[in-house]
Amino acid sequence: MLKTYIKIAFKSLLKNKGVTLVNILGLAMGLAICMLIVFYVADELSYDRYNTKADRIYRVNTDIKFGGNASSYAITPPPLAATLVNEFPEVESAARLMHDVGVRIKKGNENIQEDKVAYSDPGIFNIFTLPLIEGDAKTALKDPNTAVITESTAKRYFNDVHVIGKTLVVNSTLNYKITGVMKDVPGNTHFNFDFFLSMASKAEDKSQNWLNYVVSTYVLIKPNASAKTLAARLPAMVKRTFNSMPDNGSNNLDVLEKQGNYVRMNLTPLTDIHLRSNKRYELGINSSIQYVYIFSAVAIFILLLACINFMNISTARSANRAREVGVRKVLGSSRKNLIIQFLTESILVTFVATIVATLAAWALLPLFNQVANKTLTVTPQLIMWLLPALAVIILVIGTLAGSYPAFFLSAFQPVDVLKGKLSAGFKGSRLRNFLVVFQFSISIFLIVGTVVIYNQLHYIQSRDMGFNRNQVLIIKNAQVLNQQAKVLQLEVKQLPGVINATLSGFLPTKSNRAPDAVFSSRAVDAKSALFTEIWNVDADYLNTMGMKMVKGRNFSKALATDSSGVLINEAAAKMLGYYNDPLTKNIYRTTPKGPEAYRVLGIVKDFNFNSLKENITPVVMFLGVDNGALSIRVNTRNYPAFVAQVEQMWKSLNPNEHFEYSFMDEDFNAAYRSEQQTGKLFLTFTTLAVIIACLGLFSLAAYAAEQRNKEIGIRKVLGASVSAIVTMLSKDFIKLVLISFAIAAPLAWFAMYKWLQGFAYRQEVQWWMLPGAGLGAVVIAFITISSQSFKAAIANPVDSLKTE
Repeated sequence: MLKTYIKIAFKSLLKNKGVTLVNILGLAMGLAICMLIVFYVADELSYDRYNTKADRIYRVNTDIKFGGNASSYAITPPPLAATLVNEFPEVESAARLMHDVGVRIKKGNENIQEDKVAYSDPGIFNIFTLPLIEGDAKTALKDPNTAVITESTAKRYFNDVHVIGKTLVVNSTLNYKITGVMKDVPGNTHFNFDFFLSMASKAEDKSQNWLNYVVSTYVLIKPNASAKTLAARLPAMVKRTFNSMPDNGSNNLDVLEKQGNYVRMNLTPLTDIHLRSNKRYELGINSSIQYVYIFSAVAIFILLLACINFMNISTARSANRAREVGVRKVLGSSRKNLIIQFLTESILVTFVATIVATLAAWALLPLFNQVANKTLTVTPQLIMWLLPALAVIILVIGTLAGSYPAFFLSAFQPVDVLKGKLSAGFKGSRLRNFLVVFQFSISIFLIVGTVVIYNQLHYIQSRDMGFNRNQVLIIKNAQVLNQQAKVLQLEVKQLPGVINATLSGFLPTKSNRAPDAVFSSRAVDAKSALFTEIWNVDADYLNTMGMKMVKGRNFSKALATDSSGVLINEAAAKMLGYYNDPLTKNIYRTTPKGPEAYRVLGIVKDFNFNSLKENITPVVMFLGVDNGALSIRVNTRNYPAFVAQVEQMWKSLNPNEHFEYSFMDEDFNAAYRSEQQTGKLFLTFTTLAVIIACLGLFSLAAYAAEQRNKEIGIRKVLGASVSAIVTMLSKDFIKLVLISFAIAAPLAWFAMYKWLQGFAYRQEVQWWMLPGAGLGAVVIAFITISSQSFKAAIANPVDSLKTE
């Protein structure tokens, strides 16, 4: 019997090749997009879940409010880990990671800059699932100057994985013995390091300074222990340890809290870090759970669009199949048999569409990876759960998409059908109209979302950030040249096209930060404190960066007294109360000899050095030596030749040090890569959603014209113009699109308003965006309909009336 149903369904589908093709294409597009989004969402949700103890691992964070600034940090003081293990029965073990981006590893005769380096406790291998290929995980990082490297790193440096006992030369002078080789860290993790150097090699290992926030601390709680209980006990520990620091005096935590300041610690579950943590000093670039929700909703909406297409087209064909149903019922077919027959057709279409969608998703995966900045692959594990999932999708989607047509068509009464009493015109189905409205509401919502996202991205690119990021070449790690870094700066300045050059590792587009407290009073108490960024710069810094002075003057090379002066940004001036009269004020820093005064020389116009999601915070610039990077503002048309010249100068000064550079505008763009990827994905999905909606609308328009064929013929005989007929056929659809706009516009405005609240600096939803999206939808709908409307309007009326 099933074979008969399939055979009849196959013949029926082949009889209407055009409709079948539209249904298969619409469903296949919807399913392919849905699969790609599911891959994306599954990857995002899988972060850190490869750890077998993931449900018991937590990271300790620090929230600090001091000197007018409140910030959340993913780092803690070094002594915290040992304190948690010794004093808290809930804690099974704890380990620290300290990311170091300034490490140079010798390879051959050259020192290679490695950014994926962390100092770590041996306990890291007990907490995280980081299996060692060689070496003992319990002792591998126990001794100073030992290292564990990944399998791929061992091959990169030694062309072999059996490297236990070999030596890594770090920063030209330090020898680290390799005591372990581990499997590569999975890509779906919030940290991804190639080198784990022993924490015992660093002074921070034995540090008891509770005011030095430099390490990421992870805890593994015991089975059945409560993380809430542990978190509730942290405040008392923080207060006790903070107040135990020597020379705290009046700045103990009780006094600070009375003045509105605080130091707090809290826990973040390991599996929440990637999607729910956006703190300072994260070990990697995290994503947002918001995007997971958005793209999950988009996947569902697009799949609904495809299903609605199928339902609409099937019910629109009811007039064509009504006589078939009537004859079948007269010949004895039951309603049950008819329902099974129609559902078989639906499932068969879904089966073919699913195969096409799977092949399309597989073919498009590399392009999707490029757009989404992912490395998704088709693995055996993926296939194992994908095949059963596809079988369920075929049954569920086939049944849902075909249910209404099946029950709708099978309910026709044979007497009414065979007497020609059935009316199946476009206006005859409220449900079909509702589905069209639903389709275009989704499309308009996505169009508005895409326009708003791209408008915000354009705002980010074009906003005055307070510095000029264009045409600035950054030579990284200039500190490896030691005293010759200054020589390189002076030589570079002599090159044609060079406008200026500055030596400083503190750049608006880099993550190198140095927060500390300064004071407006010689008393250096909490009342006069300002928690700020402390940047060491030279006299060429502002001019090279394109920053502007609001009041006062820049540092001068000609004035030796400027070494005791500072520049502050507008945010610092306002918080210190110095904005109106800054040049008569001093700023104080604590030193072993007591407070040291620095005279304010001027105020620098505020510039963004954090994400636009954050407000501009205070910056205090000191005239000092920092050779972290050499930034060169250059005006040239041949950048490769210029870079080659600078590299040649570098090699002449130190041929063994690796030359590495970037451009400031590229570094800036990298900071907003997540938003750019979201914009590209939104644009892609919106375009495909509109195409799917238009496929359905195209078919509906064709059937509406077919059902009104004789009416059109009579109107033409009576003198109706082509434009009048096109208007008649189009207006019903356009009305539905306008209703869709009225529904989608306020929802889209509210959703994008909430999304924009995540940016401290944003371009609000503009007045033209909603009408523009609505007009665009109307134009797209009219173009889709007009091809069928014009075809019907210019047809010869004799052809439609000759049977009358």
